[in-house]
Amino acid sequence: MRRRIPWWLLLVAFVLVPLVEIYVIIQIGQVIGAWWTILLLVADSVFGTWLVRREGGRAWRALMTALRDGRMPARELADGALIVVGGTLMITPGFVSDVAGVLCILPFTRPLGRRVLARVINRRLLGTGRRGPREARRPGPDVVRGEVVD
Repeated sequence: MRRRIPWWLLLVAFVLVPLVEIYVIIQIGQVIGAWWTILLLVADSVFGTWLVRREGGRAWRALMTALRDGRMPARELADGALIVVGGTLMITPGFVSDVAGVLCILPFTRPLGRRVLARVINRRLLGTGRRGPREARRPGPDVVRGEVVD
């Protein structure tokens, strides 16, 4: 059974976020001027591209090291996902999305993002979103109880 995205989340993503971005751009434009605002938005995108290349390269090297060492690269994959999301936010025009993107990309703020990402993934995989954890662990009719013997 597929979970549907709540309507209010779509409203926030496609209506409220762009309105907030436009409002912030207009407010900054009134303070520093239109041309400086445009220049700042372009500089944000250039900085975001540079930051994504730098941190993405580090994440890629860490992923290759983890694979070479034969360990599960969970942290490295989460870092890569956060860098991709952060890069996308940095490239889109807007100051609010740029702040969110920088928080996803910077190495000292990424652990918080990893915790949030792990919580979301656990909730999706374990099915503990709307039901309690006890109900999510209860086996269904297709589950055969067993034991692993080495």
